[in-house]
Amino acid sequence: MNTITNNFSQLKRSIIFKCLFLFFVLFSFNLTAQEFNLSGELRPRFENKYGFKTLRTDGDEAANFISQRTRINFNFKKSKMIFKVALQNVRVWGDVSTLAADDNAISFHEAWAEAVLSEKWSMKFGRQEIIYDDSRIFGNVGWAQQARSHDALLVKFTPTSNHRVDLGFAYNADSQSGIDALYSNAAGYKTFQYGWYHGKFDKVKVSFLLLNTGIEYLENVGTIDEDKTIDFMQTIGPRVTYKAGKISADASIYFQTGKSLDKSVSSAYFGGNFGYKINDNFKAGIGGEYLSGKDMDDTSTDLKSFAPLFGTNHKFNGWMDYFYVGNHANNVGLVDIYFNLAYTKDKFSAKIIPHIFSSAADIINGSGEKTDNYLGTEIDFALGYKLTKSINLNAGYSQMLATDSMEIIKGGDSSIHNSWAWVMVTFKPNLFNYKAEKQKQ
Repeated sequence: MNTITNNFSQLKRSIIFKCLFLFFVLFSFNLTAQEFNLSGELRPRFENKYGFKTLRTDGDEAANFISQRTRINFNFKKSKMIFKVALQNVRVWGDVSTLAADDNAISFHEAWAEAVLSEKWSMKFGRQEIIYDDSRIFGNVGWAQQARSHDALLVKFTPTSNHRVDLGFAYNADSQSGIDALYSNAAGYKTFQYGWYHGKFDKVKVSFLLLNTGIEYLENVGTIDEDKTIDFMQTIGPRVTYKAGKISADASIYFQTGKSLDKSVSSAYFGGNFGYKINDNFKAGIGGEYLSGKDMDDTSTDLKSFAPLFGTNHKFNGWMDYFYVGNHANNVGLVDIYFNLAYTKDKFSAKIIPHIFSSAADIINGSGEKTDNYLGTEIDFALGYKLTKSINLNAGYSQMLATDSMEIIKGGDSSIHNSWAWVMVTFKPNLFNYKAEKQKQ
């Protein structure tokens, strides 16, 4: 008992010390600071998973749990510098004993500084969220309690208010070892370099992404020529959006080429949406995506399945996460046709989105025969209510109506009930805000 109590006390002192240290560092800039903001977030979410991500089998019982994300955000800004630290704790209620300390309780979701070199140039260093366009290739995965951030260097160039160019760089290692060691690819890549352009032209906006992703691995394993190498895959493509009056539309095309883990890559993505604002309360839309895949009887080693890489994949292809959320990689791809109807009035919102899923490549059954590409239909429904400016209540229900073809690629039983339900409360208080008059730097 004494050991447990001592461990808890040590953890508590450690957390208090970290917070006090951050406060000291930030407030030490007060003489020249222009703005300092302290905000928080606490987001508990109950989930009932009953065939989530994959079809369940008869006899499987639903999983029920409450997860929680807690954040403290420190934001500091002056004329030549922007600084942010986001402390984060992610847990499942009950995963730690009531008498035990959680040694991994606190992490840094973000910890970056940006040097503002001029009105047109800046450089951003450190752990940061990288989000572009609709988050299809780069997103923060905000739905996931832990979310996503990268250790990277970002160079921003804004020649005019309507044009922007970003250059990003990352290079990862597992430790500060004195000798070169094989990287575990914990981040999903050893290195990346990218360029992103965004331009505004009246009612049209255009983006273009060029991403070079490198993964390290051992080649010639077990031979005298065994050595580390990095293969590079390129993701290239534009995105165009249009908005005028009650109409909105967008289209994206990406291609992937190069190599990954000693395999040639050749894949493609096409996506588009059309939306119409019916009135002040209702909006409707239709859209579709094609992500290339590989025929199940294709014996080549080439990678033909498109990989959305660092995107917020939960946002796309159904909220039950059957596709591209830690799964469905190097598979038969996907064709997703969907509709959406959204309603908002005052503090209340509602949305329903049915998805019709098919494979982009051939599915082969146990008898070696090609079977139907239609995988099933998922219906997503969500409600939202804004209790106050800082408190939101959301709930949702999704159901997967799968086919035998889905069983072939996912396993499980398509004839039984598969669903997911959730309820979430989000608290985002603004804890403290300080703004000083501009002083001599």
